[in-house]
Parts: sequence; C-alpha cells; structure tokens
Amino acid sequence: MKFTDIFINRPVLATVISLVILLLGLRAGFDLTVREFPELQNAQINISVAYPGADAELMQGFVTTPLEREIATADGIDFLSSSTGQGVATISANLRLDKDPNAALTEISAKVNKLRNQMPQGSEDPVVEIAEGRGTSAMYLSFYSQVLNESQITDYLNRVVEPQLAAIRGVEKARILGARTYAMRLWLRPDRLVAHGMTASEVLARVREQNVLSAVGEAKGNFVRIGVSARTDLRTEEEFRNLVVGSDGEDLVRLGDVARVELGSETYDYGAGWDGDPAIFIGINVRPEANVLDVIGQVREIWPGILAGLPQGVEGEIGYDSTIYIRDAIAEVRATLLEAVLIVVLVIFLFLGSMRSSMIPAVTVPLSLIGALLLMLVLGFTINLLTLLAMVLAIGMVVDDAIIVLENIHRHIEEGMTPHDAAIQGARELVGPVIAMTLTLMAVYAPIGFMGGLVGILFTMLIGVFVGAAAGYVAGWTDRVLMRLADLFLSLPGLFLVLGIRA
Repeated sequence: MKFTDIFINRPVLATVISLVILLLGLRAGFDLTVREFPELQNAQINISVAYPGADAELMQGFVTTPLEREIATADGIDFLSSSTGQGVATISANLRLDKDPNAALTEISAKVNKLRNQMPQGSEDPVVEIAEGRGTSAMYLSFYSQVLNESQITDYLNRVVEPQLAAIRGVEKARILGARTYAMRLWLRPDRLVAHGMTASEVLARVREQNVLSAVGEAKGNFVRIGVSARTDLRTEEEFRNLVVGSDGEDLVRLGDVARVELGSETYDYGAGWDGDPAIFIGINVRPEANVLDVIGQVREIWPGILAGLPQGVEGEIGYDSTIYIRDAIAEVRATLLEAVLIVVLVIFLFLGSMRSSMIPAVTVPLSLIGALLLMLVLGFTINLLTLLAMVLAIGMVVDDAIIVLENIHRHIEEGMTPHDAAIQGARELVGPVIAMTLTLMAVYAPIGFMGGLVGILFTMLIGVFVGAAAGYVAGWTDRVLMRLADLFLSLPGLFLVLGIRA
C-alpha cells in the first residue's frame, strides 16, 4: 500500500489536514508584509562634514579625500560616492546586499572618529547616519502659502506636524525637505571691517563669547532653595546689533557697525516648489519591516486633522503616494491569478465533461497557494510583485500534474472501475512520475537561486514561492474534493529545496 491510499481511504484525515493548511496559510497571509518589491538590505552610510566658510577645493583636499581613503578600507562596501561644495562635504558608502548595516555603521563610525583630530580647525564634527539605499520616500506632503513665508511654515511643521507623523508606528523618518529654519543672519561689510581694523574671524569669536547659554545653578538657604537663571543669550535683531565686538580707540565697535543683521534662514542654497509656488515638503520614509500600505493608511487617517490645524493661509496637499501604484499593481496580479484558476477549471471541464472533476483543481489550486503563504512567512518573504508572479507561474506550469492524475483516474472509471478503486489505482500509478516531474521542474529553476548580487536575491525569492506553490500542485489523486491534501507530504521535498537555497 502506498501513502496515497491513506488519504483516499481516510477522507476525514485529508479534510483535517486541508483545514490546517488553510487556517495556517490564512493566518500567515495576515502577518505578511505587503510591498511593491522585495525587501533588500540596500542600505547606505552617509557621512557629512560642515566647515563654514571653506571653499570646495579646501573641503575636497582636507576633508573629503582623507575620509574617503579611510572609509574605503571598511568591510562590506560596494562603492563610494561623494559630493563637495562650499562649506560642506558628503560621502555615501553603499553597502553590499549581504552586509549587516548596523555592523557597517559601527565600523565606519570608528574609522571616521579616528580622523577627527586631523580635520581642519573650525570644521564641525562629522555626522554619520544610516539610510535606506532608495532615494524616494513612500509619500510626500506639500505645504505652501501666499501669506506666510517659508521660514514660518518650516517652524510650524517642525513644532506640530513632524512629531505627529514621526509618532506613527512603522514610520522610519519624516523628513522636512526645502526647510528654511530660522537663523540670525550676520552679513559682514568688508569696508567697515577694514575701517575698524577687524577681521571676520575676530567678529565671529566675539559673537560666540557673548552669545552663550549658561547654567547658573541655584541658591540654597536653611529653609529656601531657589533656582537661579541668567539670560546670557541674544534673541532679537536689536540685541545682536548692540553686541560689542571691539573698540576703536575711545569708541566701542558694535556688531551693527560692521554687519547687517536680520532674522532669516540657515541657508538659501536650495528650495522647493509646488505648482510654481515656493513650498515645504515632508517625505515619509517607512521602515523596511513595516507594511507600507498600513503605514501610509495611518498617515491618510490623520491627514484631515493636520489640514484642519494648519494656520490660516497655509494649505497642504498629498503630492505623491506610492501606495496607489502598489495597490494597482497587486490588484492586476491578483486578477491574473483569478483568471488563471478559472481558465484551468474551464479547460478541464471542456475536456473531461465533468463538473465534479473540474471542481477538484478549483479547490486544490487556491489551497496550495494559501499554503504557500505559510512557507513565505517562515522564509521571511513578503507579498510583492515577484512573489505573486511566482504564484502565477506555478498555476500555468505545474497544474498539469493535477490534470494528468485526473485523466488517469477518469480513464480507469471509463474502463469499468468504481471511483474509489480508480482513485487508488490511478494514484499508485502516477505517484512516482508526478513527484519526479515536480522535482525535475524544481531542479531546472533551482540553480538561479545560487546567483549572487541583486539579481540572485530577487530570483531566490521568486523561486522560493514558485517551488512552494508548485510542490502543492502535485496532489489531485482522487476525484473527491475532500481527498486533496496529499500535497502536504508532497510539498516536503520542495520545502527542503527552498530551505537549502535560502541557506
């Protein structure tokens, strides 16, 4: 007696196994992350150094080049890219797909800190941060106004809107793009400096000395303790203008004598616009492990509240939403899956002329696909265009196994056997060939899973789901719907093969 006889003679066992696979697959489907493309560890480490007042040539020779040489010795870097401008240098280390981003961040940070004492005096400490390799956020929100300027909009977004978005579960970062952060701008006048015999560095040193934040402490008595505070910083334009930066004989030289002071933005080197008008954007970056559809859905839920709380004269719009394209693409693949199942059922009905026989793949195909969801969850896959494509391929290329078994059983019935005996005999005759056909099909695609790089990882995910779903199709041993789940045992070779590929 072959093991296929067990499921034919014990339909209750087959039914229980079917329900177990169905429930586990459905549960796994709710836990799987939905993405447009597979999750890839294409992280990059960004190192930025600011040196106010330094030209691009100085930055390149004394900041960018030494850092590049040291960072290049770190393990796991695929390639480096850098950009040097007036007073700022940025280096991006793109990591290999198999490199742990956290380990790379630690190693690169140590190498950057080793060069800190060799940086030019006056340069700021390097900032090292990790980011996802892609440069596009999942959603962009635009804010613009005909009444308020960009600095006022930026101030409101920093204080009110950005904290709300960053608090959403699954949001990695809410980046403010085109920001015009408030800053006190000091425009030095060279002719005035020469007239008073002063230099720009001297003025900067006086400003730093007199514009500080100090902690005075507290005063204590036997029964009283009072906190003491002192206002030692400057806050208004007039206070900065009256700041003493030097002396010219008997006269004091104030900052307003040698510079034009105004409250403006930290930088005017870049800007953003919406429909031709100046605007400020917020980019929503989603964590790699989060479901982008759920995260963006939560952003849309709080969006009406954000619009209602905007200051008078400020308007907001959703400029870009990547989930629109993700939903449309996944909907198209789902429609293809449904069409494939219907075509298979129709073809079997046309050739066998039996509605009962046509219902067997109608149950087997969805059950095998749902069971593959559990395998996807175990292997760390996500629901994306490639994994859904693998299911489409499995339907089109492997469902012929079920058709072959059905035709063989139908042949025995036409020769005079009872349906039960025909199922026993037909399954025994084809159990070996069907398994061999499935393993052969797996062996054809399996070598692609050993490829390296981005292509190898993408095809590994594609093959993993394809093999998991394909192995489930080798069922179809009887003409009874309740005896379909012999594919649980026939899926084990495919499961071991996929585990081998992923390892």
